[in-house]
Amino acid sequence: MLKKILIGLGVVVLIFVLWSVYGLFIATPASPPATTEYSNQGLEISVNYSRPYKKGRLIFGEEADDALQPYGVYWRLGANAATEITFNKDVLFAGKPVRAGSYRMYAVPGAQSFKVTLNSELDVFFGVAEPDPALDILTVDAPVTMQNTETEMFTININSSGNGAQIDFVWDKVLFSVPVTVQ
Repeated sequence: MLKKILIGLGVVVLIFVLWSVYGLFIATPASPPATTEYSNQGLEISVNYSRPYKKGRLIFGEEADDALQPYGVYWRLGANAATEITFNKDVLFAGKPVRAGSYRMYAVPGAQSFKVTLNSELDVFFGVAEPDPALDILTVDAPVTMQNTETEMFTININSSGNGAQIDFVWDKVLFSVPVTVQ
């Protein structure tokens, strides 16, 4: 009898392990991981994030309107794991100094601007948990620009701009940007 129970328990554990491996490493994720990289004149920037789809939902707006990401509420700038950004040099992030290194990056959306924050907490697999605000390095305001076209999949682009780069965050009809220059 004990042998049958142990065999049954072993089968259940094996099924769970196989299901977990399939879900994490084989199945196509609903919000696939992405890396955006930039390299120009010695400045290198890399952003690791996940790219959720709009799927006909209201993305940014009031909580009462069932917005996926309500105004005034923490957003990990993507889905799944926390978004991380790496700079190879000391930079000015929207005019504020940041030392070379890697940071967790998140935002708090607003109708007119997003508050984008860099935080020293790294390697957070499930970014749904809000970071410790005591570990915040800086917060900047990034004004919102409404676009005519709709972007189905959340996208982070880094483009050359002046003597540095501009990081664009685009989803639905919302675009907000943060300039980065070398110190």
